[in-house]
Amino acid sequence: MNNIDPVTGYQAYGQSPGPDRSARTQATARRAALTVCTIADVAAGLLGLWVVLYLLDANQGNPFVEFVHGAADWLSGWAQDIFTMDTEGLRVVLNYGLPAIIYLLIGHGIAARLNRA
Repeated sequence: MNNIDPVTGYQAYGQSPGPDRSARTQATARRAALTVCTIADVAAGLLGLWVVLYLLDANQGNPFVEFVHGAADWLSGWAQDIFTMDTEGLRVVLNYGLPAIIYLLIGHGIAARLNRA
């Protein structure tokens, strides 16, 4: 009697199990975790860059500053005016810094969870 695979997808007795799929799954999870970390870092970086540009009185008419401000407004749209301080600089730091910290915590938390899988 031969050890021929009777049906495709089933392993016959006495044959090696084939390539290890757990290594491939682990590599995919690491790539996904790296992607999530990168997205969270870029989002937090844009928010932090806007805070720095604002505090240094960057030229609001500059296209780069306008781009960073627009991206920061979009990323922190859900957290706008959580803090209403009289000091404008402190208000900007808190209203854009809080979303940056939350993006970092959530993004790196998800990435850690993906790496454990």
